[in-house]
Amino acid sequence: MAVQFYDVKNRKKVDVPESDIKKTKYERKTSTGVQVRYALRAKYQGMSLTKFVGKDTWDKMNVPME
Repeated sequence: MAVQFYDVKNRKKVDVPESDIKKTKYERKTSTGVQVRYALRAKYQGMSLTKFVGKDTWDKMNVPME
């Protein structure tokens, strides 16, 4: 299954195979607690691409964690 990312440099959407994707979590401390953002990261033609997703999508992805 391929996931669609947006390539900022070439200004177009690209499909990246699931084998090239890893998932990661970004956590930051705020005044009210900790904010967690879920993302998928991919390598495409030598560039790193990031796509922020919801927790449900992040949990469903069967890819390794970064």
